[in-house]
Amino acid sequence: MEWIAIVAALLMKPAATNTRDDAAAREAFRAAYTVLMHPRCMNCHPAADAPLQGDDSHVHIQSVKRGPNCHGKYGMKCQTCHQDKNLAGANMPPGVPDWHMPKPQTKLVFERKSAGDLCRQMKDPLRNGGKSLKDVIDHLETPLVFWAWSPGDGRTTPPLSHDDFVAKMREWVDKGGACPE
Repeated sequence: MEWIAIVAALLMKPAATNTRDDAAAREAFRAAYTVLMHPRCMNCHPAADAPLQGDDSHVHIQSVKRGPNCHGKYGMKCQTCHQDKNLAGANMPPGVPDWHMPKPQTKLVFERKSAGDLCRQMKDPLRNGGKSLKDVIDHLETPLVFWAWSPGDGRTTPPLSHDDFVAKMREWVDKGGACPE
């Protein structure tokens, strides 16, 4: 009899409104892409195993590598320099709790990706760390991502506000997640 209750509940549930709009989804992702390609995001999502740094996205000068647990390799752990908050002064090490790169198994490379390529990667659980689109959006609310909008002295911030960026990413998902070509 339990299945009857389940079927009844499904029949009483209002039908989901179809909000798919591929053109609007693509446009929302293109707007969010300007943030994803900004050095505050791209420096932690490089093509290689060394993080980038600076507004010019040069290779990290201390020869830091991702490491097996994404927190650095050998004696060059991220937390050696990156504390729980930004250090005072121009271009001093930035900080936030749990400073790290993406996992080596799922590097989530942003560097040199077109909007279409990055969009498809973000949607693919095999290439995004097993995340659903909701999980991708949830990541945008973490302290590590929030840091990009208060990166410390001597660093620029992304071109959209955090709220506008998250709104564009939510719009992309809500409109069906279509990717730019």
